[in-house]
Amino acid sequence: MSEPIGIEIRNLYKIFGARGAEFIDAINGGMTKQELNDNHRHVLGLRDINITIPAGAIQVVMGLSGSGKSTLIRHINRLIDPTAGQILVEGQDVVQMSPEALRSFRRHRTAMVFQKFGLLPHRTVIENVGYGLEVQGVDSAQRNKTSMRWIERVGLSGYEAKYPSQLSGGMQQRVGLARALANDAPILLMDEAYSALDPLIRYDMQTVLLDLQKEVRKTIVFITHDLDEALRIGDRIALLRDGSVIQQGTGQDIVLNPADDYVANFVQHVDRGKVVQVASVMEPLAPDAGGVPMIRSDITLTEALRDMMGRGVQCLGVEDGSGRPVGQLSLQRAISVSAGA
Repeated sequence: MSEPIGIEIRNLYKIFGARGAEFIDAINGGMTKQELNDNHRHVLGLRDINITIPAGAIQVVMGLSGSGKSTLIRHINRLIDPTAGQILVEGQDVVQMSPEALRSFRRHRTAMVFQKFGLLPHRTVIENVGYGLEVQGVDSAQRNKTSMRWIERVGLSGYEAKYPSQLSGGMQQRVGLARALANDAPILLMDEAYSALDPLIRYDMQTVLLDLQKEVRKTIVFITHDLDEALRIGDRIALLRDGSVIQQGTGQDIVLNPADDYVANFVQHVDRGKVVQVASVMEPLAPDAGGVPMIRSDITLTEALRDMMGRGVQCLGVEDGSGRPVGQLSLQRAISVSAGA
């Protein structure tokens, strides 16, 4: 199993057009995306993107259509060349890699899961899963052994001899995920991977990813336009608008402290109780709080409220990971924050 590696995106710009580099200063000076297109027939894809993605974390990049999120993920394995900026992986700048080094990086350090599955229709499930290993030159016996392991892990045991046309959409996406994992690349790029799936299948695939991540600890960049999906799976979220990052942080950061009205509109209908953890909203421990039931600081408000109802109490003490009391949470406080008051 490969060790996870971090990604550092620094001052990344993409301006589509023959003279893109000439307009960076103008963009920084206040020229809008619309003005660039109307007056110069160039399109702003990304503007000064700076994101640090820790090794082994799930970094969600989200935004509406045209925000630049899919353009961004395609820069990480340089399917798109930037106008300016750096993408550092293990101290190496992907932007400066030679063609040979870039091929090796794509084959061994990154794997991609696409929205449209990207399966080869004339190959069986096991052949699709092992395709990346075949490209790497792995012999057929080892390739099939590795492929079967991941087919089983994504819940498709018994389907290895089927063709993509014989599978449902959710099953096809499981094949795509197994293929990416079989490659054992430390970086997994997922571009709207679940957007084409029905809601229930989509939720199921999110669960599959989260369960697998506990085992494989990949550095995952996950693109979505769905805030609920972002909040459920993301360790960190970067929210894009018109090619710029307008806010990034944990799901709690974004829900509790939206950077502007645009972000506030995004999060206004979120079920805060399922996102916000007790540690973020607890109050100081009262002197007379001895003997109150205790809960962990990392559980959600919904879980805390369920605990209060089950115990029939109006307040719970809060303890950290080592069991040390660090605060308290009242029923009124939990309900108030969950309701957005």
